[in-house]
Amino acid sequence: MTLEEIQANVVDQDRGRKLEIHEPFEGKPTGMVMWIAGPDSATQRRARIEMMDELAERAEPDGTVTAAHREAARINCLGKCVLRWEVQHEGSDLSFNHKNVVRVLKAADWLQAQVDAFAGDRRNFAPERG
Repeated sequence: MTLEEIQANVVDQDRGRKLEIHEPFEGKPTGMVMWIAGPDSATQRRARIEMMDELAERAEPDGTVTAAHREAARINCLGKCVLRWEVQHEGSDLSFNHKNVVRVLKAADWLQAQVDAFAGDRRNFAPERG
């Protein structure tokens, strides 16, 4: 792989890849679809840096950060990796914004786990071969 190919893939990862969310009990599709930025994208890089800033701001004078603050920062960071979605709530499209993304991610740990696993797996963001 050349440097140019690596750089092109990093740019491509900012376009995101489609993740269909499945319920955890029988593995059936939920109808929710999210486009996730890849682990090498500028989007994820910014989200990680912002998470570090958020944790530093929430630190106690002795440098400790509560588990609740760490968890909130983690979900906030993960939410910033979602680029767009198709999510329904009460029969209508749920508006795509960061507040709603965090709200949906907080709905269930299994949902967060799917998004997190997908976002961190470089195999999901491999260069498309022509």
